[in-house]
Amino acid sequence: MAAHRKPKQSPLGGQAARTAVTLALASAATATVFEGSGHAAPRPTPAQVTSEVDRLYEQAEAATEKYNGAKEKAGRARAAFDRLRDEAARRTERLNRYRDVLGAVAAAQYRSGGLDPALQLALTSDPDQYLERASLAEKAGNRQAAAVTAVRRELGAVQRLRGESEARLRELRTQEAELRRQKATVQGKLNAARTLLARLTAEERARYEAAVAAGGHGDGASGGSATMARADRSSAIRGPITAPDARAVEAIAFAQAQLGKPYVWGATGPSAYDCSGLTQAAWRAAGVSLPRTTYTQINAGRRVSRSELAPGDLVFFYSGISHVGLYIGGGQMIHAPRPGAPVRIAPIDEMPFAGATRVG
Repeated sequence: MAAHRKPKQSPLGGQAARTAVTLALASAATATVFEGSGHAAPRPTPAQVTSEVDRLYEQAEAATEKYNGAKEKAGRARAAFDRLRDEAARRTERLNRYRDVLGAVAAAQYRSGGLDPALQLALTSDPDQYLERASLAEKAGNRQAAAVTAVRRELGAVQRLRGESEARLRELRTQEAELRRQKATVQGKLNAARTLLARLTAEERARYEAAVAAGGHGDGASGGSATMARADRSSAIRGPITAPDARAVEAIAFAQAQLGKPYVWGATGPSAYDCSGLTQAAWRAAGVSLPRTTYTQINAGRRVSRSELAPGDLVFFYSGISHVGLYIGGGQMIHAPRPGAPVRIAPIDEMPFAGATRVG
C-alpha cells in the first residue's frame, strides 16, 4: 500500500523551487568574488574594492606595455613582409618580360622552319646580304643567351623571395596572435575593474573617481591626501625650467602642452596617450627617437640615480618597469597615469621608483 501513496509535496514546488535555487547560487557566487570559496563573506568595504581596482589598473598598464611591444613587433614583421612581397612582384614582372623575349625567339624559329641561323645564311646567294644577316644573327644570339641567363637569375630570385616571404608571413601571424592575446588581457583587466567599481554606491564611486582625477589612488594607500594635494596644486609648471640641454626643454614643453588630455591604452597622441606613448611623443618633438615601450625606453639612454635626476630624464616605476614619466624637477613629473586620470603633473614618490634614464 505504501507504493500507492501520494508523494509528499515540497513547500516550494515547480518554478518557485527553481527560483530559490538560482538565488542561492547567485548569492554563493557573489560571496566568492574576493574570498574564492563557497563560504559566505562580508560585503567588501569601499577601501577593499578600490584597492583591488587600483591593482587591476596597474596590471592592465603592465599588459598595455606588452601589447605595445607586440604591436611594434607585428608592425616590423608586416613591413618586412610587404617589402619582400613587393620585391617578389617586381622580380616576377621582369621574369615574365624575359620569358616573352624567349617566347618571341622560339616563335620566330618555328616560323622559319626551325633552321639554324648559320645554315639559313649559308643558303643565301648575295654576299652583302650574307654579311648583314650574319651580324644581325650574332646580335640575336647574344640577346637570346642574355635572356636565358636573365630568366635563370630572376627565377632563382623569385623563388628565394617567396621562401623569405612565407617565413615572414609565419612570423607576422605569430606576432598578430600575441597582439590579440595581450589586447584581450588588457581589456579583461579593465572590464574587471569596471565590474568592481559598479559594486560601489554612486557616492563612493564619485569619491573614488575624484580622488583618482586629483592625482592619487582611490584608496589613498599610495600617496594619500598629501600626495593628492601636491599633485592638484602642480597643474602647471611655474617659472623657467633648468634642463641639461635645449632638447630636454623642448620635450618638457611638449609634455606640458598635453596636460589634461586623456589616458587611453595603446595611444601615442595627439589627442590621447598612454604613459610610454607620451614620453615617446615628447622626445620626438625634441628630435629624439625613443622606442615604444617602458621596458625598452629604460635602455634608450644613460642610467642615472634618483639623486642625479635632471629635467627631461625618464623616470620609471614598479618592479616590472611598467610605468614611465618625464621628470621636470623638484620631485615632479609629467605622466599619463591610467584610465580616468588625464595627463598631469605629479610627485615621483606617488609610485614605487624603479630607475631613471637620461636621453638626448
